[in-house]
Amino acid sequence: MGGSSSRSPSISHASVGGQLYVSLKMEYFKIGDELIPHVFGSVPIIGSWDPARARRMERESASMWELSFVVPPNHETLHFLFLLKPDERDVPFVVEEGPDRLLTRGNLEGDARPAVFRPPELGDKAIPEYKVFMKVDVVSPFDLAASWRAYQENLRPSTVRGIPDISINVASEGGHEAMPAATGAVVAAAVADQMHGPKEDRRLAIVLVGLPARGKTFTAAKLTRYLQWLGHETKHFNVGKYRRLKHGSNQPADFFRGDNPEGMEARNEVAALAMEDMLSWMQGGGQVGIFDATNSSRQRRNMLMKMSEGNCKIIFLETICNDELIIERNIRLKIQQSPDYEEETDFEAGLRDFKERLANYDKVYDPVDEGSYIKMIDMVSGQGGQIQINNISGYLPGRIVFFLVNTHLTPRPILLTRHGESQDNVRGRIGGDSVLSETGDLYSEKLAKFVEERLKSERTASIWTSTLQRTIMTATPIVELPKIQWRALDEINAGVCDGMAYEEIKRNMPEEYESRKKDKLRYRYPRGESYLDVIQRLEPVIIELERQRAPVVVISHQAVLRALYAYFADRPLKEIPHIEVPLHTVIEIQMGVTGVQEKRYKLMD
Repeated sequence: MGGSSSRSPSISHASVGGQLYVSLKMEYFKIGDELIPHVFGSVPIIGSWDPARARRMERESASMWELSFVVPPNHETLHFLFLLKPDERDVPFVVEEGPDRLLTRGNLEGDARPAVFRPPELGDKAIPEYKVFMKVDVVSPFDLAASWRAYQENLRPSTVRGIPDISINVASEGGHEAMPAATGAVVAAAVADQMHGPKEDRRLAIVLVGLPARGKTFTAAKLTRYLQWLGHETKHFNVGKYRRLKHGSNQPADFFRGDNPEGMEARNEVAALAMEDMLSWMQGGGQVGIFDATNSSRQRRNMLMKMSEGNCKIIFLETICNDELIIERNIRLKIQQSPDYEEETDFEAGLRDFKERLANYDKVYDPVDEGSYIKMIDMVSGQGGQIQINNISGYLPGRIVFFLVNTHLTPRPILLTRHGESQDNVRGRIGGDSVLSETGDLYSEKLAKFVEERLKSERTASIWTSTLQRTIMTATPIVELPKIQWRALDEINAGVCDGMAYEEIKRNMPEEYESRKKDKLRYRYPRGESYLDVIQRLEPVIIELERQRAPVVVISHQAVLRALYAYFADRPLKEIPHIEVPLHTVIEIQMGVTGVQEKRYKLMD
């Protein structure tokens, strides 16, 4: 499947495993003027057990309402119920009678019973019953992505509804809301991975291919960080490190000639050592190995494929760049940063040597056309380019493709901050949707001045908040920049503990308190979320942040910002619940060619 634009890379030769596209429908005639069908249930896929956050069904016809979402084929059992409520208010609402409805692996357990509601205003009248329908289709992530791309580029409603749960307060031309491009694709390819569930049985090796200075190591490091953040056991194996350990770091360009048998033998030997280490690591529980080397000859790749037989699946990831300015920039960075040239005091001599080494690789370079592969062609600038894929299947390879589609090297800052102090912060209560305190109002003013000064030359910047009023209020004084509200940025759902203080939980729910204390990462509040659930729903936000070329200010909540910060700072999952994200502090993440750098600004004591 293919498609391209001036901004979006094209994708060709797609063969990626599908997800389950679920459509829930209810035949419903309104009772009165205000009550509208909603669905609430287990998070994060259906929505929330909180009626105030129930997911609204959309009218398909005069009497039929629908809600659609995407789940993996092996999803956990989802518990949900229908309810009727006004669009904007929490009450009154009416929950259907009967036990939870259960959805397991795309199948509705038990009969698709009618939805029975007992609104108070009916009194002793007959209770209405409404027919319920459910349809499950296997849909390719690329089809879903194309649908959202059509929505954005053509400003037409997508045929796939209800996937990105966001609202935007700045209309585009024609009065239509613009959707972040990556959201639908990410949800289709990735929302479904239950990180607390079983891993993929098959181990995966991503084998880099490409000439030097084409961004292989940069791509490998970003992909490693992304997969580790999602909970996949991933490790980066850099063959250059093995070569330097065994043969030293001062090898001349002749060492890399294709007609130098000693050099060829030495380089193949260290590649085999690195591959053996990776396979051994996989046998010990590793899931995804990133094998980073030029691997530019078919002979080398055949050797790696033979070694991997019966041990792991190989996907070749080839990076191709035809932009001479970018290549020259990367070469100069290589001379400055590579351990191969740390003892070379003459920069120009190092430059000549590296270009000679590159020419030696170029003479024997065989582009990949065998096996399973992903080709990234002129993608590093973030301005168009193309991705070609061949023989790729499964949701994990699919989500890797979508990550690569949206990553680029354009330098830009991302500013992370919690909302200003809220009334619930003052009272020591978790969750809720309270307004700001006087101190919080003061922070919102200081933040506006800081953002205006820091981003005064960045007219394309944007402000992202959650849908909770304390973040929206914090963003209000920031003018002239578009504001986007993401439900994915809402604070961790505390379920039945919402609005309680930790001392109350300790006193009234001691078992829950101790369970959370033992494992904050995996602990899930009753009818609420865990940190792993938060990470899962944040993935579309991460992909969209990677895709952005302009600065973004994210105003969110402690647990959410811990998870976002951990991604950029490459922190292990186990550390996420303990990362310090204080109030009234801005964390600036600078993304660019040389990696990720951080600054902190404390705007108030």
